[in-house]
Amino acid sequence: MALKTFSPNNITLIYLARRHSRLYAIVGLFALLAVVGVAAMAIGTVDIPFSATLSILISKLPLVDFNPTWTSGMETIVLDIRLPRVILAGLVGAALAIAGATYQGLFRNPLADPYLIGVAQGAALGAVIGFVLPVAWGRLGAEIVPLLAFIGALTGTAVVYVLARVGKTVPMTTLILAGVAVGALLGSIVSFLIISSGDKLHGIIFWLMGSFSLSRWSEVLLVLPYVIVGTGVIVLYARPLNLMQLDEEQAQQLGINVERMKIILLISATLITAAAVSFVGTIGFVGIIIPHAVRLIWGPDYRFLLPLSVLSGAIFLIAADLLARTVAAPTEIPIGVITALCGAPFFLYLLRRRKRVLF
Repeated sequence: MALKTFSPNNITLIYLARRHSRLYAIVGLFALLAVVGVAAMAIGTVDIPFSATLSILISKLPLVDFNPTWTSGMETIVLDIRLPRVILAGLVGAALAIAGATYQGLFRNPLADPYLIGVAQGAALGAVIGFVLPVAWGRLGAEIVPLLAFIGALTGTAVVYVLARVGKTVPMTTLILAGVAVGALLGSIVSFLIISSGDKLHGIIFWLMGSFSLSRWSEVLLVLPYVIVGTGVIVLYARPLNLMQLDEEQAQQLGINVERMKIILLISATLITAAAVSFVGTIGFVGIIIPHAVRLIWGPDYRFLLPLSVLSGAIFLIAADLLARTVAAPTEIPIGVITALCGAPFFLYLLRRRKRVLF
Protein backbone atom coordinates (compact mmCIF):
# COMPACT_ATOMS: atom_id res chain seq x y z
CA MET A 1 0.00 0.00 0.00
CA ALA A 2 1.52 3.30 -1.10
CA LEU A 3 2.11 5.96 1.49
CA LYS A 4 0.47 9.34 0.87
CA THR A 5 3.03 12.10 0.35
CA PHE A 6 2.56 15.85 0.46
CA SER A 7 4.51 18.29 -1.66
CA PRO A 8 5.36 21.77 -0.34
CA ASN A 9 2.67 23.20 -2.63
CA ASN A 10 0.04 20.86 -1.19
CA ILE A 11 1.05 21.76 2.37
CA THR A 12 0.76 25.46 1.51
CA LEU A 13 -2.70 24.93 0.03
CA ILE A 14 -3.84 23.00 3.11
CA TYR A 15 -2.53 25.77 5.39
CA LEU A 16 -4.27 28.49 3.35
CA ALA A 17 -7.53 26.51 3.33
CA ARG A 18 -7.47 26.12 7.13
CA ARG A 19 -6.60 29.78 7.54
CA HIS A 20 -9.51 30.85 5.35
CA SER A 21 -11.91 28.53 7.18
CA ARG A 22 -10.92 30.15 10.49
CA LEU A 23 -11.35 33.65 9.09
CA TYR A 24 -14.79 32.67 7.79
CA ALA A 25 -15.56 31.26 11.25
CA ILE A 26 -14.65 34.58 12.88
CA VAL A 27 -16.94 36.47 10.49
CA GLY A 28 -19.71 33.93 11.03
CA LEU A 29 -19.42 34.13 14.81
CA PHE A 30 -19.59 37.93 14.65
CA ALA A 31 -22.88 37.62 12.74
CA LEU A 32 -24.18 34.98 15.15
CA LEU A 33 -23.24 37.17 18.12
CA ALA A 34 -25.31 40.02 16.69
CA VAL A 35 -28.32 37.76 16.08
CA VAL A 36 -28.16 36.15 19.53
CA GLY A 37 -27.72 39.56 21.18
CA VAL A 38 -30.78 41.07 19.49
CA ALA A 39 -32.81 37.93 20.20
CA ALA A 40 -31.85 38.14 23.90
CA MET A 41 -33.10 41.73 23.98
CA ALA A 42 -36.37 40.80 22.24
CA ILE A 43 -37.29 37.75 24.33
CA GLY A 44 -38.30 37.96 27.96
CA THR A 45 -41.21 38.37 30.33
CA VAL A 46 -42.45 41.01 27.90
CA ASP A 47 -41.74 39.87 24.35
CA ILE A 48 -40.81 42.60 21.89
CA PRO A 49 -40.84 41.94 18.12
CA PHE A 50 -37.39 41.28 16.70
CA SER A 51 -37.87 44.01 14.09
CA ALA A 52 -38.90 46.56 16.73
CA THR A 53 -35.90 45.66 18.91
CA LEU A 54 -33.54 46.07 15.96
CA SER A 55 -35.17 49.38 15.00
CA ILE A 56 -34.78 50.72 18.56
CA LEU A 57 -31.07 49.89 18.51
CA ILE A 58 -30.48 51.34 15.05
CA SER A 59 -32.36 54.52 15.92
CA LYS A 60 -29.69 55.35 18.52
CA LEU A 61 -26.90 55.35 15.93
CA PRO A 62 -25.61 58.74 14.77
CA LEU A 63 -27.06 60.16 11.54
CA VAL A 64 -30.00 57.74 11.73
CA ASP A 65 -33.54 59.17 11.82
CA PHE A 66 -36.44 56.82 12.55
CA ASN A 67 -40.14 57.49 12.91
CA PRO A 68 -40.87 55.55 16.15
CA THR A 69 -43.29 52.66 15.66
CA TRP A 70 -42.71 51.36 19.19
CA THR A 71 -43.84 52.52 22.60
CA SER A 72 -41.66 54.30 25.14
CA GLY A 73 -42.05 51.27 27.39
CA MET A 74 -40.49 49.02 24.75
CA GLU A 75 -37.56 51.42 24.37
CA THR A 76 -36.99 51.51 28.14
CA ILE A 77 -37.00 47.71 28.37
CA VAL A 78 -34.56 47.31 25.47
CA LEU A 79 -32.13 50.12 26.24
CA ASP A 80 -32.18 50.38 30.02
CA ILE A 81 -32.88 46.81 31.17
CA ARG A 82 -31.92 44.22 28.56
CA LEU A 83 -29.14 45.92 26.59
CA PRO A 84 -26.76 46.39 29.57
CA ARG A 85 -27.52 42.83 30.67
CA VAL A 86 -26.71 41.41 27.23
CA ILE A 87 -23.52 43.46 26.92
CA LEU A 88 -22.36 42.47 30.42
CA ALA A 89 -23.09 38.79 29.70
CA GLY A 90 -21.10 39.05 26.46
CA LEU A 91 -18.18 40.76 28.22
CA VAL A 92 -18.09 38.17 31.02
CA GLY A 93 -18.32 35.28 28.57
CA ALA A 94 -15.54 36.71 26.42
CA ALA A 95 -13.36 37.42 29.49
CA LEU A 96 -13.72 33.94 30.97
CA ALA A 97 -13.16 32.25 27.60
CA ILE A 98 -9.97 34.11 26.69
CA ALA A 99 -8.66 33.82 30.26
CA GLY A 100 -9.27 30.08 30.13
CA ALA A 101 -7.48 29.82 26.77
CA THR A 102 -4.55 31.78 28.22
CA TYR A 103 -4.24 29.56 31.29
CA GLN A 104 -4.49 26.43 29.14
CA GLY A 105 -1.67 27.75 26.96
CA LEU A 106 0.55 28.78 29.87
CA PHE A 107 0.08 25.50 31.75
CA ARG A 108 -0.02 23.44 28.53
CA ASN A 109 -3.05 21.69 29.99
CA PRO A 110 -6.54 21.66 28.42
CA LEU A 111 -8.09 21.21 31.89
CA ALA A 112 -6.85 24.57 33.17
CA ASP A 113 -9.46 27.27 33.74
CA PRO A 114 -9.51 30.93 34.92
CA TYR A 115 -10.14 29.86 38.52
CA LEU A 116 -7.09 27.61 38.77
CA ILE A 117 -4.91 29.89 40.91
CA GLY A 118 -7.29 31.42 43.41
CA VAL A 119 -9.38 33.97 41.50
CA ALA A 120 -12.75 32.36 42.21
CA GLN A 121 -12.00 31.49 45.82
CA GLY A 122 -10.64 34.97 46.55
CA ALA A 123 -13.64 36.61 44.87
CA ALA A 124 -16.02 34.36 46.79
CA LEU A 125 -14.38 35.23 50.10
CA GLY A 126 -14.49 38.96 49.36
CA ALA A 127 -18.14 38.81 48.30
CA VAL A 128 -19.21 36.78 51.34
CA ILE A 129 -17.43 39.22 53.64
CA GLY A 130 -19.36 42.01 51.91
CA PHE A 131 -22.65 40.19 52.53
CA VAL A 132 -22.05 39.48 56.22
CA LEU A 133 -20.52 42.82 57.23
CA PRO A 134 -22.79 44.40 59.90
CA VAL A 135 -21.62 47.91 59.05
CA ALA A 136 -24.12 50.25 57.37
CA TRP A 137 -22.38 51.42 54.22
CA GLY A 138 -24.99 53.94 53.12
CA ARG A 139 -24.71 54.82 49.43
CA LEU A 140 -21.78 52.43 49.11
CA GLY A 141 -23.89 49.49 50.27
CA ALA A 142 -24.79 48.24 46.79
CA GLU A 143 -21.17 48.47 45.65
CA ILE A 144 -19.35 46.86 48.57
CA VAL A 145 -19.90 43.25 47.46
CA PRO A 146 -18.39 43.59 43.95
CA LEU A 147 -15.62 45.84 45.31
CA LEU A 148 -14.58 43.31 47.95
CA ALA A 149 -14.98 40.46 45.44
CA PHE A 150 -12.59 42.21 43.05
CA ILE A 151 -10.06 42.89 45.82
CA GLY A 152 -10.39 39.31 47.06
CA ALA A 153 -9.80 37.87 43.58
CA LEU A 154 -6.62 39.88 43.08
CA THR A 155 -5.39 39.20 46.61
CA GLY A 156 -5.95 35.46 46.34
CA THR A 157 -4.03 35.27 43.07
CA ALA A 158 -1.22 37.46 44.42
CA VAL A 159 -0.81 35.17 47.45
CA VAL A 160 -0.64 32.12 45.18
CA TYR A 161 1.94 33.79 42.95
CA VAL A 162 4.17 34.83 45.87
CA LEU A 163 4.04 31.34 47.39
CA ALA A 164 4.86 29.69 44.04
CA ARG A 165 7.72 32.00 43.09
CA VAL A 166 11.16 30.41 43.34
CA GLY A 167 13.86 33.04 42.95
CA LYS A 168 13.15 34.81 39.67
CA THR A 169 11.11 31.99 38.18
CA VAL A 170 7.58 30.68 38.65
CA PRO A 171 7.36 26.91 37.99
CA MET A 172 3.94 26.10 36.57
CA THR A 173 3.57 22.93 38.64
CA THR A 174 4.32 24.84 41.84
CA LEU A 175 1.84 27.54 40.83
CA ILE A 176 -0.90 24.94 40.38
CA LEU A 177 -0.15 23.29 43.72
CA ALA A 178 -0.11 26.64 45.50
CA GLY A 179 -3.41 27.51 43.82
CA VAL A 180 -5.00 24.27 45.02
CA ALA A 181 -3.77 24.79 48.59
CA VAL A 182 -4.76 28.45 48.85
CA GLY A 183 -8.08 27.70 47.15
CA ALA A 184 -8.87 25.02 49.71
CA LEU A 185 -8.00 27.37 52.56
CA LEU A 186 -10.13 30.21 51.20
CA GLY A 187 -12.95 27.78 50.44
CA SER A 188 -13.01 26.58 54.04
CA ILE A 189 -13.23 30.18 55.27
CA VAL A 190 -16.08 30.86 52.83
CA SER A 191 -17.92 27.77 54.09
CA PHE A 192 -17.60 28.93 57.70
CA LEU A 193 -18.89 32.41 56.84
CA ILE A 194 -21.82 30.93 54.91
CA ILE A 195 -22.82 28.81 57.90
CA SER A 196 -22.67 31.94 60.08
CA SER A 197 -24.49 34.21 57.62
CA GLY A 198 -28.01 33.70 58.98
CA ASP A 199 -30.71 35.33 56.86
CA LYS A 200 -28.15 36.43 54.25
CA LEU A 201 -27.60 32.84 53.12
CA HIS A 202 -29.91 33.04 50.07
CA GLY A 203 -28.19 36.11 48.65
CA ILE A 204 -24.74 34.57 49.14
CA ILE A 205 -25.66 31.28 47.46
CA PHE A 206 -27.32 33.06 44.54
CA TRP A 207 -24.21 35.24 44.04
CA LEU A 208 -21.88 32.23 44.20
CA MET A 209 -23.90 30.48 41.48
CA GLY A 210 -23.84 33.56 39.25
CA SER A 211 -26.53 35.95 38.04
CA PHE A 212 -26.98 38.91 35.70
CA SER A 213 -30.27 39.97 37.27
CA LEU A 214 -28.89 43.25 38.66
CA SER A 215 -26.93 44.30 35.55
CA ARG A 216 -26.69 48.06 35.01
CA TRP A 217 -24.84 50.40 32.69
CA SER A 218 -22.50 51.39 35.52
CA GLU A 219 -21.30 47.79 35.78
CA VAL A 220 -20.78 47.56 32.03
CA LEU A 221 -18.65 50.70 32.07
CA LEU A 222 -16.55 49.33 34.94
CA VAL A 223 -15.94 45.90 33.40
CA LEU A 224 -15.42 47.06 29.80
CA PRO A 225 -11.95 48.68 30.17
CA TYR A 226 -10.51 45.63 31.94
CA VAL A 227 -11.81 43.26 29.28
CA ILE A 228 -10.66 45.41 26.35
CA VAL A 229 -7.17 46.11 27.70
CA GLY A 230 -6.62 42.59 29.06
CA THR A 231 -7.85 40.95 25.85
CA GLY A 232 -5.68 43.24 23.74
CA VAL A 233 -2.57 42.35 25.73
CA ILE A 234 -3.29 38.61 25.55
CA VAL A 235 -3.92 38.69 21.79
CA LEU A 236 -0.53 40.37 21.29
CA TYR A 237 1.05 37.26 22.86
CA ALA A 238 -0.65 34.77 20.51
CA ARG A 239 2.60 33.77 18.77
CA PRO A 240 4.57 33.32 22.04
CA LEU A 241 1.72 31.16 23.35
CA ASN A 242 2.08 28.98 20.25
CA LEU A 243 5.79 28.60 20.98
CA MET A 244 5.05 27.78 24.63
CA GLN A 245 3.24 24.63 23.49
CA LEU A 246 6.62 23.20 22.46
CA ASP A 247 8.52 23.67 25.71
CA GLU A 248 9.65 26.55 27.90
CA GLU A 249 13.30 25.93 27.05
CA GLN A 250 12.62 25.84 23.31
CA ALA A 251 10.52 28.99 23.55
CA GLN A 252 13.41 30.67 25.40
CA GLN A 253 15.83 29.59 22.66
CA LEU A 254 13.51 31.07 20.03
CA GLY A 255 13.80 34.51 21.66
CA ILE A 256 10.83 34.49 24.06
CA ASN A 257 11.35 35.94 27.53
CA VAL A 258 9.30 33.20 29.16
CA GLU A 259 9.21 34.52 32.73
CA ARG A 260 8.22 38.01 31.62
CA MET A 261 5.53 36.55 29.38
CA LYS A 262 4.15 34.47 32.25
CA ILE A 263 3.85 37.50 34.49
CA ILE A 264 2.17 39.66 31.83
CA LEU A 265 -0.31 36.98 30.79
CA LEU A 266 -1.11 35.94 34.36
CA ILE A 267 -1.78 39.56 35.32
CA SER A 268 -3.91 40.21 32.22
CA ALA A 269 -5.97 37.01 32.55
CA THR A 270 -6.41 37.50 36.30
CA LEU A 271 -7.54 41.12 35.96
CA ILE A 272 -10.21 40.40 33.36
CA THR A 273 -11.42 37.36 35.30
CA ALA A 274 -11.57 39.32 38.57
CA ALA A 275 -13.45 42.17 36.89
CA ALA A 276 -15.90 39.72 35.33
CA VAL A 277 -16.75 37.67 38.41
CA SER A 278 -16.84 40.56 40.88
CA PHE A 279 -20.24 41.74 39.62
CA VAL A 280 -21.94 38.52 38.49
CA GLY A 281 -20.49 35.77 40.67
CA THR A 282 -18.23 32.82 39.98
CA ILE A 283 -19.79 31.40 36.81
CA GLY A 284 -18.26 28.01 36.14
CA PHE A 285 -17.53 25.91 33.07
CA VAL A 286 -17.19 28.75 30.53
CA GLY A 287 -13.45 29.19 30.90
CA ILE A 288 -12.70 25.52 30.38
CA ILE A 289 -15.28 24.38 27.84
CA ILE A 290 -15.20 27.25 25.35
CA PRO A 291 -11.45 27.33 24.55
CA HIS A 292 -11.31 23.53 24.55
CA ALA A 293 -14.30 23.27 22.18
CA VAL A 294 -12.78 25.93 19.90
CA ARG A 295 -9.51 23.97 19.89
CA LEU A 296 -11.35 20.78 18.91
CA ILE A 297 -13.19 22.47 16.05
CA TRP A 298 -10.68 24.94 14.61
CA GLY A 299 -7.31 23.79 15.89
CA PRO A 300 -4.72 24.98 18.43
CA ASP A 301 -3.23 28.02 16.66
CA TYR A 302 -3.53 30.81 19.25
CA ARG A 303 -3.67 33.50 16.56
CA PHE A 304 -7.17 32.21 15.81
CA LEU A 305 -7.96 30.36 19.04
CA LEU A 306 -8.04 33.57 21.09
CA PRO A 307 -10.47 35.63 18.93
CA LEU A 308 -12.64 32.57 18.28
CA SER A 309 -12.78 31.91 22.04
CA VAL A 310 -13.79 35.52 22.74
CA LEU A 311 -16.68 35.37 20.28
CA SER A 312 -17.79 31.87 21.28
CA GLY A 313 -17.68 32.73 24.99
CA ALA A 314 -19.78 35.85 24.46
CA ILE A 315 -22.37 33.96 22.39
CA PHE A 316 -22.52 31.07 24.85
CA LEU A 317 -23.06 33.20 27.95
CA ILE A 318 -25.63 35.51 26.32
CA ALA A 319 -27.63 32.46 25.21
CA ALA A 320 -27.23 30.82 28.64
CA ASP A 321 -28.46 33.99 30.38
CA LEU A 322 -31.47 34.10 28.03
CA LEU A 323 -32.34 30.55 29.08
CA ALA A 324 -31.76 31.38 32.75
CA ARG A 325 -34.37 34.11 32.76
CA THR A 326 -36.98 32.52 30.46
CA VAL A 327 -37.05 28.76 31.11
CA ALA A 328 -38.72 29.03 34.53
CA ALA A 329 -40.05 32.61 34.23
CA PRO A 330 -40.83 34.58 36.33
CA THR A 331 -38.29 32.69 38.49
CA GLU A 332 -34.70 33.18 37.38
CA ILE A 333 -32.32 30.22 37.40
CA PRO A 334 -28.70 30.90 38.45
CA ILE A 335 -26.54 31.20 35.35
CA GLY A 336 -24.01 28.67 36.69
CA VAL A 337 -26.68 25.96 36.57
CA ILE A 338 -27.40 26.71 32.90
CA THR A 339 -23.75 26.79 31.84
CA ALA A 340 -23.14 23.37 33.40
CA LEU A 341 -26.34 21.79 32.04
CA CYS A 342 -25.79 23.12 28.52
CA GLY A 343 -22.01 23.00 28.40
CA ALA A 344 -21.28 19.50 29.69
CA PRO A 345 -23.38 17.51 27.15
CA PHE A 346 -22.11 19.64 24.25
CA PHE A 347 -18.53 19.16 25.38
CA LEU A 348 -18.99 15.38 25.69
CA TYR A 349 -20.51 15.33 22.20
CA LEU A 350 -17.46 17.08 20.78
CA LEU A 351 -15.10 14.67 22.53
CA ARG A 352 -17.10 11.73 21.19
CA ARG A 353 -17.21 13.08 17.66
CA ARG A 354 -13.52 13.94 17.48
CA LYS A 355 -11.36 10.96 18.40
CA ARG A 356 -8.20 12.96 18.76
CA VAL A 357 -7.67 16.26 20.60
CA LEU A 358 -5.83 18.91 18.62
CA PHE A 359 -3.77 20.44 21.39
